[in-house]
Amino acid sequence: MQAHSSHKAQRAVLALVVFEHPSPLGAEFLAREIGAEAAEAVADLTAVGLLRCDGDAVHATEAAIRFEALA
Repeated sequence: MQAHSSHKAQRAVLALVVFEHPSPLGAEFLAREIGAEAAEAVADLTAVGLLRCDGDAVHATEAAIRFEALA
């Protein structure tokens, strides 16, 4: 069974990446800001279509941006 990151870590990663949109954030920056769970949070959010990764760069998807605008 695969371990998943906490909702708190996922919310923190998503908030940072959406805030910086359209500029991507680096995975190392997220790890420094969020902690050890950042990489798992990125993987979990990518799996559900809220983030996309291009090498070390982490981007918010249009779905994530739209959802944030509705909140």
